[in-house]
Amino acid sequence: MQRLAMDLRMLSRELSLYLEHQVRVGFFGSGVGLSLILGFSVAYAFYYLSSIAKKPQLVTGGESFNRFLQDHCPVVTETYYPTVWCWESRGQTLLRPFITSKPLVQYRKCVVFNNRGVAGENLLTPRTYCCANTEDLETVIHHVHSLYPSAPFLAAGVSMGGMLLLNYLGKIGPKTPLKAAATFSVGWNTFACSESLEKPLNWLLFNYYLTTCLQSSVNKHRHMFVKQIDMDHVMKAKSIREFDKRFTSVMFGYQTIDDYYTDASPNRRLKSVGIPVLCLNSVDDVFSPSHAIPIETAKQNPNVALVLTSYGGHIGFLEGIWPRQSTYMDRVFKQFVQAMVEHGHELSSM
Repeated sequence: MQRLAMDLRMLSRELSLYLEHQVRVGFFGSGVGLSLILGFSVAYAFYYLSSIAKKPQLVTGGESFNRFLQDHCPVVTETYYPTVWCWESRGQTLLRPFITSKPLVQYRKCVVFNNRGVAGENLLTPRTYCCANTEDLETVIHHVHSLYPSAPFLAAGVSMGGMLLLNYLGKIGPKTPLKAAATFSVGWNTFACSESLEKPLNWLLFNYYLTTCLQSSVNKHRHMFVKQIDMDHVMKAKSIREFDKRFTSVMFGYQTIDDYYTDASPNRRLKSVGIPVLCLNSVDDVFSPSHAIPIETAKQNPNVALVLTSYGGHIGFLEGIWPRQSTYMDRVFKQFVQAMVEHGHELSSM
């Protein structure tokens, strides 16, 4: 025991002398600093490649759709490498709008559906929009189809737009003129989405800001709503749930906020979707908690494919050292649309 104590004292003294020498000659000049940096870099690279960079989980309800995606949309089976210095959910969500470029796109045939009161300053009717009411979307889809009946017709929805699109597809089934659809970062269960966004950090980073945006969008049309809604009460809302309770649910005739959130949740209608739909979600998305993603329901519908990444946040999906150009989401969208336009006929024959 005494020998061990003496050895420890000697080791401590030798270590002290060594560190004192390193300080005198310079941390980096001695090579220790470089060694530490290299060691940390190797350790981080190992952690990143073993725990962060992963292949997405592909969930399909039928072998035909699964094989079609592997053949013509291989990006959904490739390893997704999130940006090495920003892979955490909230970081990806917050940084994407500021980092990614906005290149000039030359459209040939594209229709952008804007909800009422969003695109411009004028609102002609005392009504806005919600996730559950698909009347406006149906009108747009059938109008576009009447103009170009022979064109391949696909639709894509992001976040709330994806919820609206899935609710439409679930209501109408196979009778839609759409050939296929894609959704990104959809909130599958509105109750779970709201609960997640009301956690303190998420409320501070996202919920409160989005609530003020909603309030601003309706306040500029305040004169249109004052007869049916207490706008002063609406403007005091501190969360999306409070806004929906005071404005959205009242606007669309729901008895309670629970009635509206139940009707707005697309997971209830996924089993009725009648065309090929690809849905990209990240399981770390604070807007759409992983436990609410309807994996089992998707397995029961041969028209549905879920692509689930481990990281990516909400509409983030940043990749590369400096994610200035396209994201993983962009690549999924491009490959899927191209696959459906050029090879979609294969699905009907499988």
